[in-house]
Amino acid sequence: MFRRIGAVLGAVLLGLSLLAFPARAAAMDLAGTVNVDGCSGSLVRMPTTAADDRAFILTNGHCYEGTWPVPDEVLVDRPSHRAIDLLDGRGEPVVTLHVARAVYVTLTGTDVALYQLDTTYRQLERDHHVRPLTVSADRPTPGTDIRVLSGSMKKIFSCEIDALVYRVLEVGNVTKDVIRYTPRCDTDHGTSGSPIVDARSGKVVGINNTSNHDGGRCTLDNPCEMNRDGVISVRKGIAYGTQTYWLATCVGAGNRLDLERPGCLLPRPDAR
Repeated sequence: MFRRIGAVLGAVLLGLSLLAFPARAAAMDLAGTVNVDGCSGSLVRMPTTAADDRAFILTNGHCYEGTWPVPDEVLVDRPSHRAIDLLDGRGEPVVTLHVARAVYVTLTGTDVALYQLDTTYRQLERDHHVRPLTVSADRPTPGTDIRVLSGSMKKIFSCEIDALVYRVLEVGNVTKDVIRYTPRCDTDHGTSGSPIVDARSGKVVGINNTSNHDGGRCTLDNPCEMNRDGVISVRKGIAYGTQTYWLATCVGAGNRLDLERPGCLLPRPDAR
């Protein structure tokens, strides 16, 4: 009888762990990251997510497989048929996931593509032993110790948030309230879409999206910064990421995107 009670208790505890999404350990690995056709990304959940919700994949808007959204354009609930490799802690594929929908894609004010699978988080953990990263509901702060987890490059970059930049300009795209890294995060091609993880909490605070390669001024692969007074500056070799807490303001129960939700900060399709 005691053995049976122990088995029941074990099953209950497993169920609770699935529902609670325990915090990731402080030691970072690549579990839950993805390889998206040469870009990086991650399996993520929002603060309101439940274990039986259909899972989200997060990457950059400029990693979208279709025609890139033009400035001030927002794509919502588009069909998608991408195959994405979900990775283990060493960066090795454990399963190829088939994306059902592109829930939200834009290069307006941010650089985000949020996909949804037909598979739930519970199924992914049960079948492949991979848990999602949690998107933080809080705006990050300068000085935070971070890790940039690149599934495509199979590499972890370690540095700090140097500053939150008012605007970053790259060709016709403008991103707002941008995370600037300290120089040790020398991200490059293939790291686009990598989750930026707070090393202390284990939560996602942003996604890597660009860096200034050659010292150019506001050109492709050579973004520049603009302050509140309109002054432009260039930082050669410095990389940037777009914040992700905006997503948490717009996703409610059932992993449902609601751009009309009170407090939602994401640009809407009628932004133009």
